[in-house]
Amino acid sequence: MFYMSWEPAYILLILISTATDYFLCRFLTSKSEARKRKAGLILNISLNLVLLFVFKYYNFFQDTLDGLAQLFGGNYAPRYSSFLLPVGISFYTFQTLSYSFDVYRKKILPEKHFGKFALFVAYFPQLVAGPIERASDLLTQFKERVTFKITMLQEGAVLFLWGLFKKAVVADNLKILADHVFDNADFQNGGSIIFALFAFTIQIYADFSGYSDMAIGVSKMMGIDLSINFKTPYFSRSISEFWRRWHITLSFWLRDYVFIPLGGSRAQKWKIYRNLFLVFLLAGIWHGADWTFVIWGAVHGLLVIIERVFGWHKSPTNPIWNFLKWGFTFAIIILTMLPVRAEDFEHLLNLGGQILQTNTHELYLGFAENVFTPGIFGLIILFLVDWFVAKKSILDIRMKHWTVQLSWSVFIIISIILLGDAKAEAFFYFQF
Repeated sequence: MFYMSWEPAYILLILISTATDYFLCRFLTSKSEARKRKAGLILNISLNLVLLFVFKYYNFFQDTLDGLAQLFGGNYAPRYSSFLLPVGISFYTFQTLSYSFDVYRKKILPEKHFGKFALFVAYFPQLVAGPIERASDLLTQFKERVTFKITMLQEGAVLFLWGLFKKAVVADNLKILADHVFDNADFQNGGSIIFALFAFTIQIYADFSGYSDMAIGVSKMMGIDLSINFKTPYFSRSISEFWRRWHITLSFWLRDYVFIPLGGSRAQKWKIYRNLFLVFLLAGIWHGADWTFVIWGAVHGLLVIIERVFGWHKSPTNPIWNFLKWGFTFAIIILTMLPVRAEDFEHLLNLGGQILQTNTHELYLGFAENVFTPGIFGLIILFLVDWFVAKKSILDIRMKHWTVQLSWSVFIIISIILLGDAKAEAFFYFQF
């Protein structure tokens, strides 16, 4: 019902994915011959990826063919699909694929109860934007009896409200600022574009981690623990560290099901770098069906490889050097968000050109014109909270005494009412 409230007919896609993985994974364990088991796995993966391709990547494929035809002087008439992009299709597809891989590797036994497996695929808190859960973590919890405790409600509610604050006060207000600048880029100076890019970088984090906090909070109220998806990623001191803190469940998925099967870190150095680059290309493509996302993934892949070559991925012990590395890394993260925000390749080139021509006066104007917004207040609160929990679990945001919890919750609720964007913008990662 939760998913059908968006588009009822698209529940069929989830049912197809669920039935495919359930029955084919039962088939995998019923066969002892390696050839038949591998054939079943390949069929399962193919069916899931075909659905993902048709609904998410088909039009991108058509655009690419059209572009290649024009490049080589040919004539190709693209045949576009009119299908809507199903909300969360990349998330639940990767979740069901991880189940198939784990059953094939005999790390877990296939679930016999169809209802429990269907719940694993379509568990509503994390269905549309993660975290991407493993069956060994989530499915096993569905088999345990939960005894309600008031602490479940308290901790879950505090975390949910914090996630809502991130979304409504920080992300949605910064989105207004960023959209105004990027949608009118021809009339903006380079300083405004850089400040808007900074705002967009914070917006994306507050939006996505806010959803994750809300999902974890709602689930915790029901006694089900979801995986932590963010650990203060903008305090990272290298791009490698950033990816260990950002969208953690996707990073670990790519590590376990792509990087390690390709050879991991035990292969020759050039193969390790090749594998890393392929993993980041896949991460870019996973995020969006556009060449701008491919560029974003490729750039991050190259940066991680460069860090490995020169040893920059290691954290220094000198606090001053640590601070400098953090500042440099954060600046790189902001600049590499440009392909994510750009509407297309031409827009990306135009924005990049304006940034390169920026002078000090324009930087000052961009800051002065945009700094006094409701989103900046939320950003300060977000920074302070992230600073205090930087080396702890995100769930440590809760305060132990009920009076502190109540005061914090009242402050958050008042902030949301007074400063939250009334338009209730959709979550940014719903498009993935």
